[in-house]
Amino acid sequence: MAISRRNLIKMSMAAGAALSSPSILRAQTTPRDAQTVRFATGDLTVFDPIFTTTDGTQAHGLAIYDTLFALDSALKPQPQMVAKWEVSADKKTYTFELRDGLGWHDGTPVTAADCVASIRRWGQAATGGQVLMERAKDISKKDDKSFTIILKEPLGILIDMLGGVAAPVPFIMREKDAGHPATEQVTTNIGSGPFKFNEALARPGASFTYDRNEKYVPRNEPSDRLAGGKIVKVDRVIWNNIADQQTALAALQAGEVDLQTYAPADLYGVIESDPNLVLQVLNKSGNDLGLRMNHLQKPFDNVKARQAMLHLIDQDAFLGVMAPDPRFGRPVTSIFGNSTPYSNDENTGWFKKGGDPEKAKQLFKEAGYAGEKVVILDPTSWAQGHAASQLLAITLQKIGINAELAPSDWGGVVARRANKGPVESGGWNIFITDDPDYVQGDPITAVFPNAGDHAWFGWPKSDEYEALRAKWPDVTTLEERKALARQMQRVWWDFVGDVRLGQIVSPIARRKTLTGLIEVPTIYFPMWNMQKASA
Repeated sequence: MAISRRNLIKMSMAAGAALSSPSILRAQTTPRDAQTVRFATGDLTVFDPIFTTTDGTQAHGLAIYDTLFALDSALKPQPQMVAKWEVSADKKTYTFELRDGLGWHDGTPVTAADCVASIRRWGQAATGGQVLMERAKDISKKDDKSFTIILKEPLGILIDMLGGVAAPVPFIMREKDAGHPATEQVTTNIGSGPFKFNEALARPGASFTYDRNEKYVPRNEPSDRLAGGKIVKVDRVIWNNIADQQTALAALQAGEVDLQTYAPADLYGVIESDPNLVLQVLNKSGNDLGLRMNHLQKPFDNVKARQAMLHLIDQDAFLGVMAPDPRFGRPVTSIFGNSTPYSNDENTGWFKKGGDPEKAKQLFKEAGYAGEKVVILDPTSWAQGHAASQLLAITLQKIGINAELAPSDWGGVVARRANKGPVESGGWNIFITDDPDYVQGDPITAVFPNAGDHAWFGWPKSDEYEALRAKWPDVTTLEERKALARQMQRVWWDFVGDVRLGQIVSPIARRKTLTGLIEVPTIYFPMWNMQKASA
C-alpha cells in the first residue's frame, strides 16, 4: 500500500502523541478521583474579562463571575442574577431586582451598587455597552437589591445585550473592582459565580485551580445552556497550560487530563479511533476567522492595500491548514457570518476560488507600497492561527510584499496588538483572530463589525458605515434588519474593515468518562454541569 507524505506525517504525529510523556502533569495526577476535572488548554495571562476579549479570560469569567441574564437553548436571554424586572410603558425605564442568595466569594452580599458599577465599567469596553451608555440618562441603585436603567430613548435590545455572549461578556464584579477604569486590569479574582479561584494553588504559566463554590445558590430552574441552575457536579477543575497540542493529546490519551480544548485538526482521526476518547462540538455554529489590519499605519492606512488583501486571500487554502477535515470548515463572505439570519451576498464579487494574486499585486502598487516591512503577529500557542499566519506570510511574499512573522504565544499577541504605533516602535500590521459566527448577527455587540471611535484592534474607521450601524438598535422587523445588513455589508467591503479567512468548527477532545459539557455558541465553555465517572 502506498503511503502519502501527508499520511506519513500524521502517522508519525500519532505515534509521537501516543509515546510522548508529559511529565509536567505527573505530579498533578495523584490523588486521582472523580471529583477533579483536569483540562489542557492555553495559558491564562489576563484575569479581567472586561479588560480583554481573549477567550481564556472569558472562560475564567464564566467560572468565577455571574451575569444578570443568560442565554437559554433557544438563544433567548433569561434572568440569572435577576429575580424579576420590568420596563415602563414608554420603554425608557428598566427596573431590576436581584434574587436572594447572591454572595461574593469573600463572604459579602452582592448588592445593586455592584451591578451599577459593573454595567458602567462594561459600558466603557464593550461595543454594545458603549451604545447603552450613549443612550443612558441614569443608571443607579434604588436600594440594596434593586436598580434602574433610565434611557433617553428606547433601546429594545437592552436585555439581549445584558444577556449576550459577545466578549467582553457583561460579568458582574464587586463595586470596588468595577470602580477601576476598563483600561486598567482588575487583579483580584473574587466573583459570585459557581467556582472560586484558588489563589494558593495558582501556578502562573503552568496551572490554575478552581474550586466548587459551596455557598453558591443556583436558580431553581433546570440548567438550560447558560441559563437556569448552574449546578456544579465536581469539587475542582484544574486548568493546565499545555501549549503544545501533541503533548496535550498525549496527556489526554494517558488519562492525565480529561479534556483538550483545542484538539489538533490533523489528529482528529487518531482521536476518533481511540476507544477512550471522543470529539465533541460545543459551538455548532463555529467561529469566523478574521484578518485584522492596522488601519493607522502603512501600508494598510491606504484602502487600496486593504482591498489587495481582500483579493489575495484564498479561503480554501487557509481552511486547508486550519480545518483540513472538510466536516469542520467552509468559506464565509458575509460580515454577518454563515449561521445568522442576516448573512447575505452583498458586494462579494471580490470572492474568487484560489484568490486573485495578480489583482492584489496591482492594488498594492496603486496603494504606493514601497517595500516597507509588514509585520504579522504569529500566535505559536494557537495551532490554527500559527499555521494561518505562516501561510499568510508566504502568500504575501509571493507577490513581492516584505512580510515578516513576529512569533509569540497568544499572550504576547494580546499585549502587542494594543500598540497603535509603527512597527519600528513595537507596533504591527496584521494579526489573525476569531470570533463566534453566531455573534456576528449582532453588529452592536460583536467586536469585528465596528468602525467607529471605539473600534476593536486594527481601528477601522468609516463614518458612512457607522451611520448605518447606529440604526440597528431601532430597526424592529426581520426584513428591515436584513435590508440594513445588506447596506452595511456593501460599505464594509468597500473600505475593507477586515478580511475573513473562513468559518471553522473546532471540536474539543475529551475522555468518555467526562460528560455533561454544555453546548454554547461561543469559543469559551462553562465548567458547571460537568461530571466524571471513575476510570
